[in-house]
Parts: sequence; C-alpha cells; structure tokens
Amino acid sequence: MSDLIQTAFRKSSHSEGGNGCVEVCAAGSQHFVRDSKDPHDGALVLDGAAWGALVGRIKHGALDL
Repeated sequence: MSDLIQTAFRKSSHSEGGNGCVEVCAAGSQHFVRDSKDPHDGALVLDGAAWGALVGRIKHGALDL
C-alpha cells in the first residue's frame, strides 16, 4: 500500500463538501478505492470486472449512496 500513496488518486466529484469522500486510482488492471479523509488506512482493491460491476450498480442506482 505504501506505493499507492504516491499513485495519483483522484477524488470523486460527488464528494465535494460532504462527509462521504472517496478517492480512486487505476494501476494496471487493478482499481483502488480509499477514504480521502484517511488515505494511509488502506484501500479496497478491485480487478477490472469487479470495478465495472461496481460502477454499473452505482450508475443504475442499485446502491444506497
């Protein structure tokens, strides 16, 4: 995870001004999601298929976000 700290995470545009702040980055075939308020506490690691499924569910309103 220490290498990811130097990777270019980007903050969700939907996180501005709220408490639900997340950052994401892609490195090779892996996608990483972390809490922007505590970036040194680890990240959720997803492969391409899992990332696509998560984004699809978010876009279709299947999650209570």
